[in-house]
Amino acid sequence: MKNYRIAVIAGDGIGKEVVPAAIDVLNLAAEQGGFRCEFSPIPWGCDYYLEHGRMMDLDGVDRLMRFDAIYLGAIGDPRVADHISARELILPLRQRLGQWVNLRPMRLLPGISSPLAGRGAADIDMICVRENSEGEYCGIGGRLHRGTPQEVAEQTGVFTRHGIERIARYAFKLAASRPRKMLASATKSNALQHAMVMWDEVVASVAKEFPEVELRKYHVDALCARMVTHPQTLDVIVASNLFGDIITDIGSAISGSLGVAPGGNINPDRTTPSMFEPIHGSAPDIAGKGIANPIAAIWAGAMMLDHLGERAAHDRILSAIESVLADERVKTPDLGGRATTADMTRAVTAAMTGSRQPA
Repeated sequence: MKNYRIAVIAGDGIGKEVVPAAIDVLNLAAEQGGFRCEFSPIPWGCDYYLEHGRMMDLDGVDRLMRFDAIYLGAIGDPRVADHISARELILPLRQRLGQWVNLRPMRLLPGISSPLAGRGAADIDMICVRENSEGEYCGIGGRLHRGTPQEVAEQTGVFTRHGIERIARYAFKLAASRPRKMLASATKSNALQHAMVMWDEVVASVAKEFPEVELRKYHVDALCARMVTHPQTLDVIVASNLFGDIITDIGSAISGSLGVAPGGNINPDRTTPSMFEPIHGSAPDIAGKGIANPIAAIWAGAMMLDHLGERAAHDRILSAIESVLADERVKTPDLGGRATTADMTRAVTAAMTGSRQPA
């Protein structure tokens, strides 16, 4: 029997609620698929920072190398500044583990209403390939004359031909595998005359390898507008680190809820473990109430199983999610209902076993 070693960083807030719920679903999928997931909890996050003065252990990256994948819940706490929680945990893991692809599906699932009037599931079905290792999130820069009227801050985005080329090629391959074979490239070369002009040139160069894929270039502001006005015209989107971050929050919003949106931080070379997470935050306003939607975490877990080679398990989980949401009897508050985290988890597991869902 195959055994997958998975590091679990539930993190903060609702991460501590949705990850255990999702693990119940993943264990059922493993049982049905004839494999095993060995989940190892690691207590990093903001609580760890408040106790130890750091977001994770000093040898954290080395420890994670022993695992096949990383399952992350959510990071963030009002008691810890956002730039500390992100820059001392999430970003170092993405960069030092070579997770240079951030993959985020953006779909309007059956049974969920989009805030866009008149749009159905067929209209909103996109996936964003976000460059995850360089760009605007490199952390290069600094502040001078802090606290004085002459204070200066500099934040430098770093773009390399190698980094753009590999993310573009990944996106083109993904677009070529999908029925519509369309790729939208997010740029801002009219204003960012160095980084984004190079981005455009490299993407256009890689496009020559994929004549079957239709490439369209959009300035990122126009692309965001198109996601709202004409979402049916978009399929695969490739974007820089910052642009992809913004685009995927819009994609999740028009898909009905951040509570259903998954993400994967992927090392396509498979030399290090990849990391999978719901894209929502720690939601301190609802943490501890037991009402967080676990769908995003469950779907992220399904993406993790797919990455590990268990495609059939991924498909069973996603089919169960779609069945539960289409039925519309079990809805958490973010979807307009009153179901709890546990209610939604039970409904998904019931759908996987073919038993009747709870009303």
